Amino acid sequence: MDLHAIDWNAIPWTPVRAGVKRKVFHGEGATVTLHKLMPGHEPKPHSHPNEQIAYIMAGRIKFFVGDQEHVMGPGSLLLIPPNVTHWGEVIGDEPVLNLDVFTPKRPEYT
Repeated sequence: MDLHAIDWNAIPWTPVRAGVKRKVFHGEGATVTLHKLMPGHEPKPHSHPNEQIAYIMAGRIKFFVGDQEHVMGPGSLLLIPPNVTHWGEVIGDEPVLNLDVFTPKRPEYT
């Protein structure tokens, strides 16, 4: 089995839009992203065919998933089913760092 050790610090941030950037790592069947959301960023409701698990590492965020709202802080996990509209809004003045796992992987993320 070929294992790959990755240093997140060596992966550059990729701008997504104003106030949002990410780092990406792909495996055979999953994509892991580290997102940084700044206070005041523009939320973008969206959906995708991937299951998404979001882990909040820093900051506070209100996640909207379908018709539900979830206020989350460091250590919180959230499961977002495939094809369900969702988005997040930063709460307060601290940036949010969230680690997302997508299955199947998202080759469109570079």
